Amino acid sequence: MKVVIAPQGFKGNLTALEVGQAMEKGIRKVIPDAETVIKPMADGGEGTVQALVDALGGKIIATEVTDPIGGRVVAQWGLLKDRTAVIEMAAASGLPLVPKAKRNPLVTTTYGTGELIKTALDYDCRKLIIGIGGSATNDGGAGMLQALGVRLLDARGKELPFGGGALVRLEHIDISGMDPRLKDFEVILACDVNNPLCGPSGASAVYGPQKGATPELVKQLDAALAHYADVIRKDLNIDLREVPGAGAAGGLGMGLMVFLKAKMIPGIDVVIEATKLVDVLKDADLVFTGEGRIDFQSVCGKVPTGVALNAKKFG
Repeated sequence: MKVVIAPQGFKGNLTALEVGQAMEKGIRKVIPDAETVIKPMADGGEGTVQALVDALGGKIIATEVTDPIGGRVVAQWGLLKDRTAVIEMAAASGLPLVPKAKRNPLVTTTYGTGELIKTALDYDCRKLIIGIGGSATNDGGAGMLQALGVRLLDARGKELPFGGGALVRLEHIDISGMDPRLKDFEVILACDVNNPLCGPSGASAVYGPQKGATPELVKQLDAALAHYADVIRKDLNIDLREVPGAGAAGGLGMGLMVFLKAKMIPGIDVVIEATKLVDVLKDADLVFTGEGRIDFQSVCGKVPTGVALNAKKFG
């Protein structure tokens, strides 16, 4: 009997690989001669770096970068054997990095995420898988772009400070100094969010409050992102503000799609494809999966559902 074991990590307790090994131990007690295949899974959020490093081979690298409020943080990212970088933006720009009393999306920045991408380029990576859940930011990826050499200038030609609030003063985008290595850099955006950039279902209105935005700040941030999109359209002749996912991670989704030509794919699909899960499901008799908590969210693009739908194809 062939048994495929494809769980997600149990947040705060076990990595996906450790969960898989525990499942394997139980299976062997019942069917000692079973052929077992462990495929650590993730959905693009927390645990994606560890799951892909465990599944595909590689190493975890720790890099000191700028945190969302301009301090320093040591962020971990994955370098796979095929020179693919795996980054969770939350490691550098995530909400848990900001104390509740200091949460203010007018000033939080994705600069550290840009520094992680730059580090991946320094390691000669040619491909990036980036998960963008859990952000503390609402800057449209502006900080990330500044870390990668893009200049965001006000009416006097001065560089904008960090934060989503400053975007309302944006007058011109200068991409002449953007890191040239990005031209041959493939970016896969692991994202399950379909929000547009602006409006009642946009980045600021839906996710701003959890990042510390009052109703008044939400309006301010929404107007700033709309202005940012206007300047992108004026200077670069690109307008992706209505594309599903543009509002992900405070507009980082749009920033990645516009400037890094990122291709957006649901997180679980990215991991299933990267780990070649389907290949081992074809002749499996049983498939075990799981996540730390099974609830109504589990059916919305989470690991158990993604694994189960693929297993079902092969009966």
